[in-house]
Amino acid sequence: MYHDYKISKNTLIVTAAMLGLSPLAHAANWFKLQGVSPAKAPMFSVSGFIEPSIYAQPGNEDNLEKNHIPNTDLIAPGLSQSTTANILRARIELRGNLNPNISYFFGGEFGDNGFTHVCRRYQPGLIDGHFTFSYIPGARIEAGLIRAPSAEGAMQGFMSNNFVLPSTVIGQLMQQPMYNSNDPYKINQQTNAYLINGQQSLGDNAFRYPGIMAFDWFRNGHWEFTYGTMIGMFGTVAAGNQSSSPIYAARLQEAYIFGGKGPFRSDVQAGIWYQHASPELNDTSYSMNRYGVDVQYLQGYMHQWGRQFRFQYMRGTGWISAASAFSSAPGLPATLTNTQLYPGSQNTANGYMLEGGLFLTKHIEANLRYDYYDRLPNDPAQQRIFRTWAIGLQYHFTPLTKIMAGYYFRTLDVPHQPNPVANSISDAVDNEFAMQAMIAF
Repeated sequence: MYHDYKISKNTLIVTAAMLGLSPLAHAANWFKLQGVSPAKAPMFSVSGFIEPSIYAQPGNEDNLEKNHIPNTDLIAPGLSQSTTANILRARIELRGNLNPNISYFFGGEFGDNGFTHVCRRYQPGLIDGHFTFSYIPGARIEAGLIRAPSAEGAMQGFMSNNFVLPSTVIGQLMQQPMYNSNDPYKINQQTNAYLINGQQSLGDNAFRYPGIMAFDWFRNGHWEFTYGTMIGMFGTVAAGNQSSSPIYAARLQEAYIFGGKGPFRSDVQAGIWYQHASPELNDTSYSMNRYGVDVQYLQGYMHQWGRQFRFQYMRGTGWISAASAFSSAPGLPATLTNTQLYPGSQNTANGYMLEGGLFLTKHIEANLRYDYYDRLPNDPAQQRIFRTWAIGLQYHFTPLTKIMAGYYFRTLDVPHQPNPVANSISDAVDNEFAMQAMIAF
């Protein structure tokens, strides 16, 4: 399928091998691509990618007192501007094969994102770091800093991201912020939620946890069955807070493969997954559960009329975070300037996303996504519903390098309208425009 691209086949093979994409491998999937180096990969290779990005969301704060701008209209992770440019991700990766049965992968993140912002300070760190042992038939063992089995949208590699802004349901429900479990935290007596300021936030963990995972895939004709199961620590290596609290995660998936190789193959895939963690705060252990299902159809990557469709549903119970409404400002109560963490097992959240894409030419792809997230429906006073329609356009230079633009129609609903401030924040949420280049090297 690669003879149409204006790069040589050997160049693509070498580049993809360095990135762990293995375009010649049969029955590739994200467990394999991100866990095992290609069989012909060298002992040592260096690669990486950068993602320069531009954001603009003017906001609509006419009804807010003192001209405060809510965080929903500010660009993360700094939350200081409504229009800005940054390098969202910048990674250097080392990987290779020590022998036919042992491969390794280490990656450093230097971009400007939630992973590199620890206690409101920029701090680049190790985002991947693991060895994979393939001695046991049917059970490859991966140990180190691992992307945990979960939703398909959280396991994708960078070349499969079709929008600059991530799905809200995945970002809020699966991209769990980490907190220093040794700090004392105040309780909001009205909601029984912990109040956590920015100095206590250790950033997010980019879906990765230190641990050990068993996984493998089995091919029978066009059919492929894949599993992955992991035990790890619910903590963040970037902040040096490797909690002893456990996390368990598993995913099962079945695929029917039409053809193609590596991450650009054509297939229909369905998966089911589950995560359970026991995070600690204020010397108390809590329960956090996440689970869901997903289906995807991909056919004809970088071919005219190539198309894709994805559906993902996920649900969470216990340990639900509600990000602060405003940055710290005089005259605002702590409940508005602090993240509120709802740790009780009775708390719930759920959501889904639908996404479609069509290649108008072999280089130009149009995309559409609908994203829905219902946070804390068990608590009417705190329930918030996030809805986003996103339209996107991409130009693919090569299978690994592209530029994309998207416009996001965002709404935030307060179903039970508890107070004027909540309604004002909801009314202030505005649309956003974003552009990004993904450049592999």
